[in-house]
Amino acid sequence: MKPITILTLSLIFNLSFGQTQNLVTPEKIENTVQKNHLNTILLLDKVVALENLKENDIPKNINFQEDKDLDLRVFMDNSLVNYLHELDPALTADELLKKGNYQFSFLVDGKLIYVENLNTGAGTVENKKIKTNFRIPLISTGNEDSWGKYLWSRFYLVHGGIDALTAGNHLLKIEIRPYLKSTSVKTGRLIAKGEINLTVPKKNISEQQIALQPIKAESGWEVSTDKFKTEKIRALNQKIAENRFRDITSIVVIKNKKLLIEEYFNNSGRDSLQDTRSVGKSFASALAGIVIKEGYLKNENQTLREFYHLKEFQHYAPKKDSVTLKSLLTMSSSFEGNDDDDDSPGNEENMYPTDNWVKFALDVPMTDHKIGKKWSYFTAGVVVTGDILDQKVPNGLESYAKEKLFNPLEIKTYQWQYTPQHKISLAGGIRMNSLDFAKFGQLYKNNGEWKGKKVIDKAWIKKSFSNYFSENKDFEGYGYLFWRKVYKVGNKSFEAYQCSGNGGNKIIMFTEIPLVIVITAKAYNKAYAHPQSEKIVQEYLLPAVYE
Repeated sequence: MKPITILTLSLIFNLSFGQTQNLVTPEKIENTVQKNHLNTILLLDKVVALENLKENDIPKNINFQEDKDLDLRVFMDNSLVNYLHELDPALTADELLKKGNYQFSFLVDGKLIYVENLNTGAGTVENKKIKTNFRIPLISTGNEDSWGKYLWSRFYLVHGGIDALTAGNHLLKIEIRPYLKSTSVKTGRLIAKGEINLTVPKKNISEQQIALQPIKAESGWEVSTDKFKTEKIRALNQKIAENRFRDITSIVVIKNKKLLIEEYFNNSGRDSLQDTRSVGKSFASALAGIVIKEGYLKNENQTLREFYHLKEFQHYAPKKDSVTLKSLLTMSSSFEGNDDDDDSPGNEENMYPTDNWVKFALDVPMTDHKIGKKWSYFTAGVVVTGDILDQKVPNGLESYAKEKLFNPLEIKTYQWQYTPQHKISLAGGIRMNSLDFAKFGQLYKNNGEWKGKKVIDKAWIKKSFSNYFSENKDFEGYGYLFWRKVYKVGNKSFEAYQCSGNGGNKIIMFTEIPLVIVITAKAYNKAYAHPQSEKIVQEYLLPAVYE
């Protein structure tokens, strides 16, 4: 019998515990602090270069402030690619990095708050192949741009970190593992962890900031005398005052056609013209319904070839001839336009610098998707919708909208955004005060009537508040430029259709209860914008009014 060698024992150990040989050679670990803190995450309250980092730079406690540095240093004993290689030894380094990255777990006082599988594009390929340490600013006073600040924002502002880190002392713990995703997510062993004691200061909030704001006279609405849970609204006001809900400018609640709640924040007021961005897209839907009702268009099944000589535009394909107005209203026109994809040729950010937005949209290539079946958020398509309406109505769409929509609703003060041709843009950006936005929402709740006058056909509203993508189980739904959303309070579900705009702006019309909610906000391009608005509705407004 041959003696068991150290090499044999090593091989047995590696096979027993699932270890594999390195796929790439990582950098040598030479830094003293890293050697002393392998497989550790350090949380620092200042930015220190690795070569200057000393043991006395590592705090045991941090006084947490949102305008102070919070820096993360990760020390590992190998590189990411080699950790991923343990999960699937058959893949190459590049294949591993296309399918995997780091998984971050955030725990507060021993409770798991948030887990994120970092997007595979975060971090450079070379660093993930050889680096055994990295630094990421979570909060940067120097406004450093990195994936770290977005990771922290999602934990802190979107997924409950801010609620867990209340005033007082807390233990924040972070863990990192590798993950690979194919048909499912496979997570590897723990490769680094760290914790820090955080002291969160108490914010001084006055009673005036928390108290319900009385509804002043001359609102244009009958004021409701219905009771509601005032403590819920006080708690909401406190969170806004503490900046735990951010950039909120107004909240209006209409119940049974009467004004129940009217609150303003952050230097906003009743007369402020709120910039609600893509909320304006839903006004395009309303105007399309009115134009069809009055016979200037036959119906929403008319096609682009009836309005444009499409062969004059780039990337002509016969399929473009068959794009319907309905498919533009439901964001399913099959143009290669996706505002959520930076690389999409029809992304709205590519449109704005051009001198003709309609031409930009009609120049966009087509995809292979069947028209009307695949949803893709395509702002430029709404610009085309507006142009079609402008062509067909007398005296142009701006004058028509005033006469047929705003005058009946007694909306007198508003501002449009314009295209380079100085036509009103239905892509979004219309500004008006919050109570007037509420009129638009209540018009839909009234089945198209306002003070006894029919403004929009009831049948058009039913079409607008229909979900044309019910087969997509990962998507709550979309109608004619209205989003479907189901809010849940306890064991109750409340279906709504809503206008929605960048920043967290909402006009919400519930389908089964007599409620309209308007939230305006300025959290433009922030990850927390829409989640916090939905949380306000689900955890505060609905429980206050209907629980």
